[in-house]
Amino acid sequence: MTREEAIRQAKTIQLDQLADYHKNLYKHPELRQLFFEVTLRCNERCFHCGSRCESDSENGLPLYKFKEILDEVKENFDLSNLQLCITGGEPLLYPDFFELMSYAHELGYQWGMTSNGTMITKDVARKLRECGMGTISISIDGLEETHDRQRRYPGGYRKAMDGIQNLIDEGGFDAIMATTVFNHGNINELESLYEIFDKMDIDIWRIVGLEPIGRALDYPELMLTPDDHRKIFSFIKARRAEELPVSYGCSHFVGLDYEADVRDWYFLCNAGVYVASIMANGDIGACLDIERNPRTIQGNVWKERFTDVWNNRFEIFRSPISQLNKDCRECEYEKWCAGGAHHSWDYQNDRQMICFRDILF
Repeated sequence: MTREEAIRQAKTIQLDQLADYHKNLYKHPELRQLFFEVTLRCNERCFHCGSRCESDSENGLPLYKFKEILDEVKENFDLSNLQLCITGGEPLLYPDFFELMSYAHELGYQWGMTSNGTMITKDVARKLRECGMGTISISIDGLEETHDRQRRYPGGYRKAMDGIQNLIDEGGFDAIMATTVFNHGNINELESLYEIFDKMDIDIWRIVGLEPIGRALDYPELMLTPDDHRKIFSFIKARRAEELPVSYGCSHFVGLDYEADVRDWYFLCNAGVYVASIMANGDIGACLDIERNPRTIQGNVWKERFTDVWNNRFEIFRSPISQLNKDCRECEYEKWCAGGAHHSWDYQNDRQMICFRDILF
């Protein structure tokens, strides 16, 4: 048996084990990540924004309601195994951001956030450390001209890079991550961005592909081509083989040649089995990138307790979505893929919009 054959055999065994674990997880979900969409306001207007955030969008729940939810979750879940994830919009635009996060920290929550980085001055970096932030992901979506054009915010690249450096200089965080969304228009900047991040003291560079959600649906010409996808995965695999901190996002089953080589472990859609979210209007769902409709919204915190919804709803996320589509059901990779990521599922037609079969494998 060649080395390549042995690796594929080992991956097959591990994927089979993960599939069995996934079946059990459907029956016994474990809340490990709780997202708070604290605001839909944003000082940028990214063309690919899944939530279509605007500068005049509304803020999320009032401070007292978020605190009530934090109290409830602490009472009913094991905080030592739970990460609170803060997102938006731009979270730092939430008026009571630091009071909310200080309260979460005092309760014992581990928390991190996603940000565009433009508001992270040295003073803000200090405040983030003081109120217990452990991890952060800052979006850098190309070289300076490309980043500013795609995010529709002149000077945004420089402010975001300064924000990253301010966090590095402050220190005391568990992980500082840069995240890049690649599309057909910025794919040629892959190597150049790597050279920049390789010289910075960040912990990981997370690469994701443009997804057909939100505003990105208005730009079909920027969707990645099969060649673009192959370029991304070959790049990540090669860099990780050199033990460099580059990773593909958590989305999508990518086949035996790439699974466990482009990220730390194998694909498993966490929506509704590990992950839940509180949306800006109080709706309860799984991953925030998932299409919001009556099938995916599970409740609302103004009407019911989050714990009750988590324990008694989420049915659509706790069985393989592959069973909703004939092609997925009959696919030879169904056991491992289970229909793929929920956020790229077309809930009107019950089909997967992003499938790497016949592209990567």
